[in-house]
Amino acid sequence: MLDFVAVGAGPFNLGLAALAEPAGLQGVVLESREETTWHGGMMLPEATLQVPFMADLVTMADPTSPYSFLAFLKETGRLYPFYIRESFYPLRREYDRYLRWAAERLPVRLGHHVQSVRRDGDLFAVTALTADGPTTLLARHVVLGVGTTPHVPDAARAACDADGGLAIHSAEYLQRKERLQESGSITVVGSGQSAAEVYRDLLEDARERDYRLTWVTRSPRFFPMEYTKLTLEMTSPEYTAYFQSLPTTTRDRLVVEHKPLYKGISGDLVDDIYDTLYRLGLDGPVPTDLLAGTTLTASRWDEGAGRFSLELRHDETDQAFTLDTASLVLATGYRAQLPDLVEPLREGLHWDERGRYAVAADYTIDAEHRVFVQNAEEHTHGFVAPDLGMGAFRSSIIVNAMAGREVYAVEERIAFQTFGAPTSDRDGGARADGIRSLTGVDR
Repeated sequence: MLDFVAVGAGPFNLGLAALAEPAGLQGVVLESREETTWHGGMMLPEATLQVPFMADLVTMADPTSPYSFLAFLKETGRLYPFYIRESFYPLRREYDRYLRWAAERLPVRLGHHVQSVRRDGDLFAVTALTADGPTTLLARHVVLGVGTTPHVPDAARAACDADGGLAIHSAEYLQRKERLQESGSITVVGSGQSAAEVYRDLLEDARERDYRLTWVTRSPRFFPMEYTKLTLEMTSPEYTAYFQSLPTTTRDRLVVEHKPLYKGISGDLVDDIYDTLYRLGLDGPVPTDLLAGTTLTASRWDEGAGRFSLELRHDETDQAFTLDTASLVLATGYRAQLPDLVEPLREGLHWDERGRYAVAADYTIDAEHRVFVQNAEEHTHGFVAPDLGMGAFRSSIIVNAMAGREVYAVEERIAFQTFGAPTSDRDGGARADGIRSLTGVDR
């Protein structure tokens, strides 16, 4: 019998396993794939994380952990080169290798496709399919970290479902890059970092490889991600607690409003795109178009012409127009989906009025506080749910709950600013009332 089974070997469950080890918790991470990969289709050579290296699996919970990014660099002989490089932001390929390095040292079982999680007396029975047939593990706790899936908007579904043509999600960009560049024309649809990275990667060769490159974004401009220090204070325990205290309708509105805080484009990349356009423009018109404030409304594959026909609308002028393209890249993000494996538990789980997990402060979704979720709580905990920098914080809370004691100290207040309406205290200052920390302790 195990203390926990974690489903999915993404960064968050790997971090949980790394932090659970010193706590004496016996657990295992099950992964359906045969290898540990992290956004393999977007491992562009020069792409970096958008968060500093301290946003690794463990550092923000335990800076002394042997599973830190710095420990990885030391063991692989790259600590001094990283130091001399003088950048807080690891290469994305390097971070992927770090995750593989950690997974090899942790209780991760690859090739285990979890089929169901059900109650078995006072335990949970987790059944997975393997190359050798089904296997069942018993555990006191379950952690669901199944991640998100590529999102295809309704307006693009007809293009993606067509028998002909090359329409892909950015999740598989690198695997299809060569075919894209042979197509003659490429349209990238999306507003965030992935769209910008794909566009920049394709831009360099557009003239030489003789294709036209178009970038369509619904945003009215090419928004840089907001990364100022007082805004970063919103990735804090007290903001998360404040967000939880808000009504569901308010939280849902804020989730949309907060997207520029983590779905924008890095300012350096925006500038690099412009500098590249300027440099390429020295040799004549660059074969590219950038269409901001433009929404994709419909799409279809024209078999006779061998091209996609995209119906677009310029939002500010409300003018409709059509764009033909030989290939299409959808950098349209990811969405959380309820996995089928939770169906046997459905009656015992908590749901909100929109059919989503009703996630408690300790990241549980059941009355007994034994079924945890990772990165499935944006609607309850806010935009920090997918943030790598808050992963160790969340794992600390989960480990403490499973161990029944404080294994890791959990910060309750780190921000200079106050979230919510303040009330005067006896010293004439102000503090925010009615906000509980994620550990359930009143401040």
